[in-house]
Amino acid sequence: MDSRILTLLEKNAKLTPENIAAMLDISVEEVEKEIKEFENNKTILGYKAIVDWDKVENDKVTALIEVKVSPSKGEGFDKVAERIIAHPEVKSAMLMSGGFDIALTVEGKTMKDIAYFVAEKLSPIESVLSTATHFILKKYKYEDEIFTKEEDEPELLEI
Repeated sequence: MDSRILTLLEKNAKLTPENIAAMLDISVEEVEKEIKEFENNKTILGYKAIVDWDKVENDKVTALIEVKVSPSKGEGFDKVAERIIAHPEVKSAMLMSGGFDIALTVEGKTMKDIAYFVAEKLSPIESVLSTATHFILKKYKYEDEIFTKEEDEPELLEI
């Protein structure tokens, strides 16, 4: 399989097989076959746009939540993560090293919604020992894309 195709699609999912074939100097049929295989074996999980939600009306709050867990006997981190990611508020979950075990990205309409999620849905999970919630105030760069500031947006003051 040609990982160069994945690299191009990861950077720009709107590229057509014809575009990719021309860029890599391979046949369109080969590109189509590779993409189909990547989709079938779940190497490509989906295609998404990166949206700067600050530029549109947005009633959404995002938080990063660090979760410290103690998996039950015979139940590893994967089983705990499965219970956590079953909640629709959870947009991403990653096993990590360091002071916490799992990092979550969670969305809600308000900070109160996220607090409710932590207090009523996340913390009661038996294996969850503690959490640390960090609210996203502004995105500067995400998935290699740099978010530009609006002309009338004031500079953040240094303290």
